[in-house]
Amino acid sequence: MRYLFEDYTLDTDRRELHRGGNAVSITPQAFDLLDYLIRNRERVVSKDDLIGVVWNGRIVSDAALTTRINGARSAIGDTGEEQRLIKTLPRKGFRFVGVVREEQASTSVAAADAPIEPRKPSLALPDKPSIAVLPFQNLSADPEQEYFADGVVEDITMALSLFRWLFVIARNSSFTYKGRPVDVKQVSRELGVRYVLEGSVRKAGSRIRIAGQLIDGETGANLWAGRFDGALENIFDLQDHVTSSVVGAIAPMLQREEIKRARRKPTENLGAYDYYLRGLASARRWTRDANNEALQLFRRAIQLDPGLACAYGMAGWCYIQRKARRWMIDQVQESSEATRLAWKAVHLGADDPVALCMGAYVLAFITHEFDDAIAFVDRGLAINPNSALAWNLGAWIRIFRGEPDLAIDYAARAMRLSPLDPSLYTVNGALAYIHFFAGHYDMASSSAEKSLRDNPDFLLAICVFAASNALAGRLAPARKGIARARECNSDLRISNLGDLAPFRRAEDMAHVIKGLRKAGLPE
Repeated sequence: MRYLFEDYTLDTDRRELHRGGNAVSITPQAFDLLDYLIRNRERVVSKDDLIGVVWNGRIVSDAALTTRINGARSAIGDTGEEQRLIKTLPRKGFRFVGVVREEQASTSVAAADAPIEPRKPSLALPDKPSIAVLPFQNLSADPEQEYFADGVVEDITMALSLFRWLFVIARNSSFTYKGRPVDVKQVSRELGVRYVLEGSVRKAGSRIRIAGQLIDGETGANLWAGRFDGALENIFDLQDHVTSSVVGAIAPMLQREEIKRARRKPTENLGAYDYYLRGLASARRWTRDANNEALQLFRRAIQLDPGLACAYGMAGWCYIQRKARRWMIDQVQESSEATRLAWKAVHLGADDPVALCMGAYVLAFITHEFDDAIAFVDRGLAINPNSALAWNLGAWIRIFRGEPDLAIDYAARAMRLSPLDPSLYTVNGALAYIHFFAGHYDMASSSAEKSLRDNPDFLLAICVFAASNALAGRLAPARKGIARARECNSDLRISNLGDLAPFRRAEDMAHVIKGLRKAGLPE
């Protein structure tokens, strides 16, 4: 590919920069940086993005990055003061702001007689998120690390394939690129996937470092980058840790990217899965209107694909919100419909962890079928132990069942698998109740505060914040908590707390009531 801007030409195939007819001297890292900025010129590129691409995720100083930025600017006649082409956005990153024209590079005369490998045809993208995990590059002199690198890739590929909503290219196909320089966009076209995960392994003494990055195959944008370090004597533990950490980080990231993509599509081009993704986005806005909109979107997904089990589960989840916030108009009829949707989810999705766990949560919350609920969650975890969502919901169901001591392992696994998940506030909310029922009111209050920093409208967290502070003798923050709870749900009373939290054990409900009554919640 050749990028033309002003009187410069950047040829990525030959890795050359020209001004007019003259070659311009540029270091390899400055070339890579300039190439990446130009390919991602429609967005602001962060410092971490550049480090991930130019230094392959290695730790480098700000001075090293500044030197490369200045080198790229100098090569194209730009300066840090002028910022005519490469603009710095303080505390955000960098962006190439010049006008660029793209053209395919022509084959040189010298190479005209060389055999040319025929270009593989592009494959159509599947109707769900798709990813290929490329062989990780062994940057060590030790050939033994080649086997370790391959093992990491195989484990990640297998773990991702357990997510039913993901289309994952098999290991045999992705390993055809092993040992070859690759263009991610070309790989994306040839394998018919939207996302590509690539990485590297480097040994230094008795330590080993694994770096990975997730790339959008259409735009070349870097969506995620991560590094993992460990000791060689714990190499198998390290391999397991890398697998769970990578999968836990990129699965939510992929879903977020797909939600953004679905919301940009015109409505006449939407399929069942697109409606499902739009429903997820609406459901997470936590308002009554958004809840109604989400329910309609999930119903539309079900109309288009009556076998889409996860849509039944999420439609049922909308009724959980309606019950907890007292938005139901006909509680008997709506509870019955939620139960129907939940059973459809677990029966249609007998091998789909998302459907099993969402359906299970509805059964626990709406109909108090706690034993069935935890059985379905554990079935989902048996299918995919890497699902942070399943561990998260399992923690809440254990709490509702009166098993906070068992819930803590579920919450810890959810947090370990997806430490940057946008829904982490629900895990912190679960931890708050675990500490509350153990009588650790300071820890309960602290976990509730963490939850509310990410979602100030999470009513269950607001209530445990108020109750734990009240029982700890801190009445001022407890009363502030009650005031906030009443803002979110003006109908909230001691008498209807069962709609908000279906605790099976009477002593658990009594414990919560005692705290909220002391905090000032009316009867």
